[in-house]
Amino acid sequence: MSTDSLKPDDELSADAIRPRGGRAADIRNALQDEIESGKLPPGAALDERALAARFEVSRTPVREALQQLAARDLVRVAPRQGVTVSRLSIGTVRAMLEFIAELESLAAKLAARRVDDDLARRLDETLARCQDAAVSGGVAEYTLANSLFHEAIYAGSRNPYIAEQLRQARRMIQRYRLKDFQNKAQINQSLQEHLKVARAIQAGDEAQAALAMLLHVPSGSTGFSEFLAKVPTSFFETDNGESA
Repeated sequence: MSTDSLKPDDELSADAIRPRGGRAADIRNALQDEIESGKLPPGAALDERALAARFEVSRTPVREALQQLAARDLVRVAPRQGVTVSRLSIGTVRAMLEFIAELESLAAKLAARRVDDDLARRLDETLARCQDAAVSGGVAEYTLANSLFHEAIYAGSRNPYIAEQLRQARRMIQRYRLKDFQNKAQINQSLQEHLKVARAIQAGDEAQAALAMLLHVPSGSTGFSEFLAKVPTSFFETDNGESA
């Protein structure tokens, strides 16, 4: 029977007639966004029944979505223990931050090498947005301004491969960096570091741009220790797979 012959009372909703794989993808995307943003923190339990009720579907597409998230290492499926948001070990987080710091530094170096009037202007614009957010905005406003500043550098590097690697890595680590801009002191420090990076790029100083960016990302001993102090220990996994 075609859907055109259905009476109004028999009409199916878009969700009901959507292929099961499409519903699973929608659920996966929603949960992935919540995991990467930190709304669902590391270690959080995910219950199939509750998720099925939330998304108004059977448990089958929920189970498929969770399997897809597990394949991306975003959730952990443990026999007789259920499904939880994946935790990363301290060593893994440190390695990821080192990776990000080196790539960010390289992007800044390339941006300084290839700087032109358009990039110089875009850096000034994003710096101004960071300053406005630091003075009159909140955490969300500064977080967005910070992202736009880094995106300007990625564009200025003119290396889309580095840019995409950085975006993926930053999405993976974001749930461990929710405390980055929680007070004015942190925001002001970030703003001053942005200024040093931007001025080095605008001056075409590759070495200084790379160094300023490397110091901006908390991968060194002192920076990483301060970073760890802001993250709940329950977010980390030990070598034996348990929470820290």
